[in-house]
Amino acid sequence: MTLLDLTRRVETGMPTYPGDPPVAVESHADFETDGYRVSRLELGTHAGTHVDAPAHTEPDGATLDDFPADDLRFTARAIDCRDAGPRGRIGPDAIPERLEPRVDFLVFRTGWEDEWGTERMADHPALEPETARACADRGLSVGIDALSPDPTGGDGVPAHHAILGAGLLVVENLCGLDALPTDRTFDLYVMPLRVDADGAPARVVADAETGLIRRRDER
Repeated sequence: MTLLDLTRRVETGMPTYPGDPPVAVESHADFETDGYRVSRLELGTHAGTHVDAPAHTEPDGATLDDFPADDLRFTARAIDCRDAGPRGRIGPDAIPERLEPRVDFLVFRTGWEDEWGTERMADHPALEPETARACADRGLSVGIDALSPDPTGGDGVPAHHAILGAGLLVVENLCGLDALPTDRTFDLYVMPLRVDADGAPARVVADAETGLIRRRDER
């Protein structure tokens, strides 16, 4: 098993979505004073690499605690959308017409992980509403290497409504997507903090070998 960590490190002062709470990792107890170490975390539910539950945008949507662990393991495909450009839109033609029946998650690689913490971070590409609806219609949760699948600072969050409104999940601020295969499926593990909330930071890990093994087995 070759595991790829697609997760941002949680650290003091890390970038956040505009208007979200700042992040702080501070000492609560230390060896010199207390003989042990404990840290205090202050952050919002959408800090760093995180999962949006339906309750994030849907008044009657499910919270993270409604999703058992088995529902947080996916068969994923990565989609290379780096040609979309700043504030570009990713159309439904980016989604392959034919996906393996077991695929239930799409990772959109926009290249915007390289803009993390820069002045251009909020100028990321986003999904066209039709693209998000196509994902929802096919039962596909969505991940992206940017602040949001919707335009940051835009008018509304139609992609969120389409995907979360269908009871699916959105994962934002992924990184390390250059290591993902684009010609086959892979297993994706999305493990947020177990909290009854609208979202939570998550450790997101891909097993890049599983799709290759399946393909060999199917020959």
